[in-house]
Amino acid sequence: RKMLCRVAIFAVLAASASAFQVTGPALSSSFAPASSPLALRQSAKFAGASSRRVFAPVFQTRMAELTGIDKAKQAAGYKSVDDHVTSGMVVGLGTGSTAYFAVERVGQKLKSGELKDIICIPTSERTREQAESLDIPLCTLNEKSTLDVAIDGADAVDPDFALVKGGGGALLREKMVEVMAKKFICIVDDTKLCKGLGPSFPLPVEITPFCHMHTLRTIAALPELKGCEARLRTGDCSNNAPDGDEPAVTDNGNYIVDLIFKENIKDVPAAASALKNTVGVVDHGLFVGMTYQVIVAGGDGNTRVAGEGGEKAWW
Repeated sequence: RKMLCRVAIFAVLAASASAFQVTGPALSSSFAPASSPLALRQSAKFAGASSRRVFAPVFQTRMAELTGIDKAKQAAGYKSVDDHVTSGMVVGLGTGSTAYFAVERVGQKLKSGELKDIICIPTSERTREQAESLDIPLCTLNEKSTLDVAIDGADAVDPDFALVKGGGGALLREKMVEVMAKKFICIVDDTKLCKGLGPSFPLPVEITPFCHMHTLRTIAALPELKGCEARLRTGDCSNNAPDGDEPAVTDNGNYIVDLIFKENIKDVPAAASALKNTVGVVDHGLFVGMTYQVIVAGGDGNTRVAGEGGEKAWW
């Protein structure tokens, strides 16, 4: 009887083990030093690999029942691909909850045969994983330095089509890819429109881990950013909520400082220049003079287009 019980227990454990598979990225053959920011990110990445894969189908199931804001995001994402992506193109794939739908649409049209011979450049590890799951051919800027079009969301859009980006922690790769596109299409729901950048969403700044608190104080003291409160992002890098004790680490092994404003940034280009010229700053979330077109969707799924081929900013 004891032997039968042991066999039964072993069978249950074996079945459970086979059902639970960690399908995250394979372990790299080379690792950063254990105490480095990159190593911390690698550790978190591997520890969370299975949870991300478990979450993916849940996210997809939820999106099958689109309402309100998700319906708007899908409308903007799908329209951007339908209007601007054709066969043979090199396409930049953005990061975030709205860009998710643009990537999904590219995958759909490749599978149906409507799109052929395209190659895409992802702007984050999350986007790379989604694209690979949809069998979208990928490369990097090392292989293709010029893109036909790049599509991405934004956290805030002002009437001059200047953007705040980086809420998801991918601002450096996003900017590197999107600045090389012949056309950068920004896709947002209408809650992201604002009269001026600053108060509606904190401005992310990617900085080096070395002496990061010194760099944080230096940024906060810049005259062009007067009135801002600088906070080090902690916990999960993909959102700006303080959901952990350790500094949030980007795909590039850097930290992020979020700048909180009560009033509009008075001179956005000047603020962008001052940040870029600060030693210790890798890059910032102000995207100025880059946007070709903004596709805006409302909660009803209807879209409007501002910029080239569309309307003047109406907000």
